[in-house]
Amino acid sequence: MLAVDSFILLDAGLRGTLLALLLLLSAILGRDRPQLLLVRAGIALCLGLAVQVISATPWFEAMVPRLWQAPLVAISVANAVLFWVFVQALFDDDYVLQTWQVLAWFAVAALSALNCAVLAGSDSIFAPVTMAMQRAIPLVFAILAALAAAKNWRTDLVEQRRRLRAFIVIAGIIYTVLLLLARLSSPQGRLAGATAMADVLVLLLIIVIVTFRMLTLAHQDLFPLPVATPPKQPVPQAEPLPASGVNAAEAKLLTALQTLMQDEHLYRSEDLTLASLAEKMQIPEYRLRKLINQQMGYRNFNAYINSFRLDEARTALTDPARRDLPVLTIALTSGFQSIGPFNRAFKAATGLTPTEYRKENMADS
Repeated sequence: MLAVDSFILLDAGLRGTLLALLLLLSAILGRDRPQLLLVRAGIALCLGLAVQVISATPWFEAMVPRLWQAPLVAISVANAVLFWVFVQALFDDDYVLQTWQVLAWFAVAALSALNCAVLAGSDSIFAPVTMAMQRAIPLVFAILAALAAAKNWRTDLVEQRRRLRAFIVIAGIIYTVLLLLARLSSPQGRLAGATAMADVLVLLLIIVIVTFRMLTLAHQDLFPLPVATPPKQPVPQAEPLPASGVNAAEAKLLTALQTLMQDEHLYRSEDLTLASLAEKMQIPEYRLRKLINQQMGYRNFNAYINSFRLDEARTALTDPARRDLPVLTIALTSGFQSIGPFNRAFKAATGLTPTEYRKENMADS
């Protein structure tokens, strides 16, 4: 009996510590930039995990009626959707939450609540199907999160943020899969005893590491600048002199990079990547990332390349001699592979579509 009581007390202590860390991490995330989608998604995920920690307590699952557990179970399962959204916001400074993604969260939450309150343990013919769907949800969204991370990983230029992102994504996916396997192998999907303790310990370890890294990470490394400020310009080609914080070797690389972009128009290449550019400059990728990020102010490689493409497009759209040149031709000539990405990038940079921009500037001229 004493051993059981000690086990319960230890479990409660670990869960209390984890809840405190989740609340601390929420406070760290929201201390300066609560309006950012990344911050809001991170806080929502922390609070969702806090609910999950409470609802997964063995005595809670055993003693509380299923109807009362349903809302907490709904939030816990829907954390998989939140994790996916958080990863997308974490890897893409320009990420915009879509309505259908919000609806996906509500759909997952509704399905989980229905299973918990009504279908679990019933003889309904729908129960096996809906329970299988609920158990597949964490794995599906873990895969989607991994794909989102892989898609944008190579273009991220902020080295410290890359490392934190890698840990969050890898640890989050591993935890999701392990938790799913643990619940599949447990009676009625409930965690108890050593399994429940292991669940808390793994999640606690992840949150401790993330909280420590968040406390030591420079704020500007994690989040974009609070206002849209033009990136720093490259060192001038003529007589480049090392500026403050720029040594002679970096100044030489900046000049070489400027030559490739402005003189050789390398940005027009459709298959240009960070790796191919680093190979052309004969330097390691990490050094090129550091150069573009720290000396030119860009956080994403695609944003850096698109800045040259958009400059060329703006020049073409305001040139009276090219008044009749189709917008698609201008987009392709500037280096964009299709009209869709060009239109989105152009409107994000100017607030106007290319056609509106041309009309407005032609009228002014």
